[in-house]
Amino acid sequence: MQRLAMPRFAVLRFTISRFTMPHSLADFDYPLPPELIAQFPAPVRSASRLLHVRGNTLQDRQFAELPQLLAPNDLLVLNDTRVIKARLTGTKASGGRIEVLIERVLDENTALAQVRASHSPVAGSTLNLGHGIEAKVEGRDGEFFRLRFGSGRPLAEIIEQEGEIPLPPYITHHADAADEERYQTVYARAPGAVAAPTAGLHFDNAMLDSLQTAGIRHAFVTLHVGAGTFQPVRSENIAAHRMHSERYYIPEATVEAIGVTRAAGGRVVCVGTTSLRALEASAAATGTPVAGAAETALFITPGFRFRAADLLLTNFHLPKSTLLMLVSAFAGMHNMRMAYAHAIERRYRFFSYGDCMLIERMGPGGEHEV
Repeated sequence: MQRLAMPRFAVLRFTISRFTMPHSLADFDYPLPPELIAQFPAPVRSASRLLHVRGNTLQDRQFAELPQLLAPNDLLVLNDTRVIKARLTGTKASGGRIEVLIERVLDENTALAQVRASHSPVAGSTLNLGHGIEAKVEGRDGEFFRLRFGSGRPLAEIIEQEGEIPLPPYITHHADAADEERYQTVYARAPGAVAAPTAGLHFDNAMLDSLQTAGIRHAFVTLHVGAGTFQPVRSENIAAHRMHSERYYIPEATVEAIGVTRAAGGRVVCVGTTSLRALEASAAATGTPVAGAAETALFITPGFRFRAADLLLTNFHLPKSTLLMLVSAFAGMHNMRMAYAHAIERRYRFFSYGDCMLIERMGPGGEHEV
């Protein structure tokens, strides 16, 4: 069985970019009818709708039309992380019910995790997770608990056999066999994420073949999405928010593919905000992505200078979320407000199992760049 732990990473931390006009949390709020939150995926992966955003021009399309919206020599960058069954349930020694959400596997027996309980467990206490699985609380690292599992089974095996796919909090049903398939991209291969890179959920193998036939190639990065992707921004002053760190890896083949794409006049199309964050974090120092493994806490807000991504395929994001801030930086705030209002009016499906947007990048002054 493939181990979940990745190699030690050089820690590269980035803070919020500077911009001339400060924004508040309220700038990224919008009213969303609850019935537009998709609770289940479309019957067919590629059957979702697609809103094409090009500056202030909006076009209602179908995801199946993606090959016609791109051009030969364009390059799709996909995140090949695989969602692990990171949710475990059990009791404390006192009998209180608990829920454990693995954030990061540190070694064969140790993990960082969120623990939901009526009272937070203390260092030295033991969590009973059923099936003979016990986890000792060794301490805390910020919002996460360091847990050591002592069942005699490797943690990767425990997670795979006893855990549950951790669906996002806005999906109200428990994960079942259908979710185990559909809350996973068809190209997922590197275990380690606790949330899916949801823009990739629209692709099936037939779509990937169609894109390749059209001369549109693809390459991979790995960014293991952490539980912090659902962490709310609690400060009205968004500059005070700090992202939690996530691991990423960019293969040499992907760097080479980006170079070939640029030389041929093609565009880099990031599939999902996770692929974009990996490339932009890597490109921050040199202006272009470099191969290797690292960590990033990159927080992208309006005013950010994009160096790697030309287009972004992404789902619709939660109000007041860091991901909505990212797409507002990429498309322009006015354009994104208009796009979301249009999507609500036209009854698009929102969030992880919902529809998607193809966004073309805008310059910091609002000019169309691609």
